[in-house]
Amino acid sequence: MATHKEQSIETKTQYQVPFGTVSITPEARTLIDKALETKFVTRGKYVAEFEQLFARLFKRKYAIAVSSGTDADALSLATLYDYGARRGDEIIVPALSFVATGNAVFQAGFNPVFVDVKRETLNIDVDKIEVAITQRTRAIMPVHLMGKPADMDRIMAIAEKHKLYVIEDAAEAHGAEYKGRLIGTLGHMAAFSLYAAHIVTSIEGGMVITDDKQMAEAVRSLRNHGIVNKFEFRRIGFSAKMNEIEAAVGIGNIRIFEEILNTRRRNLLYLIERFRKFDEYFISVKEDEGEKIGPHAFSIILREGLNFTKDEIVADLDRQGIDSRNLFYSMPTQCPSYAFLGHTLGDFPEAEYCADQGFHIGIHQDIGLAQLDYVAEGVEAFLKSKGLSA
Repeated sequence: MATHKEQSIETKTQYQVPFGTVSITPEARTLIDKALETKFVTRGKYVAEFEQLFARLFKRKYAIAVSSGTDADALSLATLYDYGARRGDEIIVPALSFVATGNAVFQAGFNPVFVDVKRETLNIDVDKIEVAITQRTRAIMPVHLMGKPADMDRIMAIAEKHKLYVIEDAAEAHGAEYKGRLIGTLGHMAAFSLYAAHIVTSIEGGMVITDDKQMAEAVRSLRNHGIVNKFEFRRIGFSAKMNEIEAAVGIGNIRIFEEILNTRRRNLLYLIERFRKFDEYFISVKEDEGEKIGPHAFSIILREGLNFTKDEIVADLDRQGIDSRNLFYSMPTQCPSYAFLGHTLGDFPEAEYCADQGFHIGIHQDIGLAQLDYVAEGVEAFLKSKGLSA
């Protein structure tokens, strides 16, 4: 299993190239102060305004704010009970993702059925989906990992053929596009994370978007204990509401969304170009024809047969002040919490390889091109230290 530092652990107090950032605008600070002055800080007018702005930005009729991206996944899935699903039914998900994807399936009362990914894209291998479908399958939940769109045309065709729902896990894919359409508008519903490192953030929080009125009403009910009307409980719900302070930060981010997205895309495309000279050694994220990545971070996977390990290069970059994170894990085979499912190492070889040999670095809006040059130069210096040319 990969030994790279855990997601939440920082080994330095300050990095020359930090992994993540949070944009808190002057407008957000003003709204926070107003909310505190009124002493009404639970879900209220700022949450409603944030939902309206988010729905408009992502071209959907409905947006429902919740307390985390995990809850956005879980509540989206839980709406399926309104459409005939039963507890213990199955949801198809990629084996490689942040563990929240799999956890949300369990939290909604379903069982995840894992499908391996493609090493070059990090996304679910569509060729392997149909073999995973059973009579108990109710939905496919593709993840647009690192903001790179999954193959949605083929996923939607498979779903239509087998009468399945598609819920996009767009946690990291704000602003991504697939064949001219925004990610989040292709499936029946989409779930976004608004965690601190993401393009649109409310520090903590999540958002569900859909054009289906019934699904939207179900999510609103589910986020508040399954309530409808004044005090009637029709569903087994969650406590997953967003508060006014978080919404204020989110509103501020919506106002500068294009600025954040454009800066991140500039950084992504610049680093893609800088890393071309390293293609012999790494599989790094690429933007393919017909897609527009909504950049979360820059993924780097070591190719096979190199004379150095992932941990060696990560440690060297860390020494140079370049922060990084592991490229997640194969949930069914590298997360001990899922051992009860009975999978063993080797069942999902591509996801496992990406986890063992992959890491990602920040390309957020507070990073400049000089810092990206520093990253490329740092990688080149490491390769030279191993007797390799670039």
